[in-house]
Amino acid sequence: MTTKRREFSFYRTCFAVAGVVLMAGCASAPGVAPSETGWVKDEVSDSYVFGFPLVLMDVAREAATGNAPGRSETNTLRHTQSLPPVGASNPPDPNLDTLGSTGWLDVGSEPVLVSLPDTHGRYMDVRALDMWTNVVWSTGAQLGDRVSGLKAQTIAFVPAGWKGTLPARVERVEVGTRYVWFLARIQTRGGSDLAPVHKLQRAMRVAPLSAWDEHGGRGVDASAAGASQSGDPVAPGTPGSQVAALDANGFFDRLSRALADNPPAPEDPHALKILADIGVRPGDAVKFPRSAKNAVAAGYADGRTRVATAPSNVLAGNGWQWVGDDAGNYGPDYSLRAYTAYAQPGLAKNADEVRARVTVDSEGHQLNGANRYVIHFTAKQLPPARGFWSITAYTTDGALDAVAPVRVAFGDRNGARRNRDGSLDVHVAAQRPRGSANWVPVPRGDFRLVLRIYAATHAAVDGNWQPPAVERQ
Repeated sequence: MTTKRREFSFYRTCFAVAGVVLMAGCASAPGVAPSETGWVKDEVSDSYVFGFPLVLMDVAREAATGNAPGRSETNTLRHTQSLPPVGASNPPDPNLDTLGSTGWLDVGSEPVLVSLPDTHGRYMDVRALDMWTNVVWSTGAQLGDRVSGLKAQTIAFVPAGWKGTLPARVERVEVGTRYVWFLARIQTRGGSDLAPVHKLQRAMRVAPLSAWDEHGGRGVDASAAGASQSGDPVAPGTPGSQVAALDANGFFDRLSRALADNPPAPEDPHALKILADIGVRPGDAVKFPRSAKNAVAAGYADGRTRVATAPSNVLAGNGWQWVGDDAGNYGPDYSLRAYTAYAQPGLAKNADEVRARVTVDSEGHQLNGANRYVIHFTAKQLPPARGFWSITAYTTDGALDAVAPVRVAFGDRNGARRNRDGSLDVHVAAQRPRGSANWVPVPRGDFRLVLRIYAATHAAVDGNWQPPAVERQ
């Protein structure tokens, strides 16, 4: 059975024990008097974990928006035109199953409307995230037990408390942050199958309410707004690497500015109190406590370590890890929210996608292309998908292999051949095994595997299913 240890996040534990109290009191060992600046270290660490998703999203938004090549203006969509090339690494773990359409919506002053076309049976999923990485709307619940595409629809993302009137037959989604990250993905096999996907992309429309054409127009598409249609990276390095390059002052200054437009959820006032304790207030310059330089540095380093460490309530089994029921709706579980933003930015709710990763074989050794492996799915252990599933190999930093002879994601939509008993053997190797059709090509050095389950059933996260181990041959 899947490992599912339900230890609460640091903030949640503090509340359960003592109500609204300073986290330093929860972190200090009983009977040990903290130093004069010990509380600073603890609160800087906790505040880094709390604020990491917002800072990451703000950096990503800034890198992706504007009129420079590879960027697009807010309230437009940028469409990927082809599958990522060999060596692609931005974003990490690039997707070989779908073409993406993404955009940053600014709902600060009025609603922004998005129109989606009927996909006529082709798989498409859509999600929208607020600036704290919570999924505020997605299509997962629309897909049913058997995925048969999406119907035409229009969604309005509305500022919190907005009292105006929307056009008829438009779904209202209230958002508590100024900006919304919008992502749509359409399944493709590449090659000649790209053209119908491009047609669907061109049929999407985005516009603020004041520019919405009620006589049948649907705003403007990305190309009409001057957005780049290339797959080029939007900035040197990924948003994650840009955040990692910030020092404590840079990080908390960025957090302070982002908080002014993107407040936390109403149930998070304690977090703002703790930020104020260390000199971080929305819209103001950061002023750390005097004579606490070393404590700030120590707390900042500790916070970065915590964000990069999987919390205990991440699901795990046979070396794989994936996020369970709380994906996309984290509540006060700040540790899970921060780790998910760090490891799998933009992750959807599990009804939209479950994404599992593995870096070790069944004996705990790092996966390496010098070896050959097999993943054996029994007939009852196949990935529980309403849509489809795939497995892709990446370098340990999330890039497609730069020297691979092919770049493919193996799955149930590209020739998977089962054994007579209904089981499935997936071969994982740098070179195609002789006579094997079920092959995942991998880099020659260390690598990791990502299993994507599109429109997953609840069985993927209820603790009774897990991917099989990667067995070295």
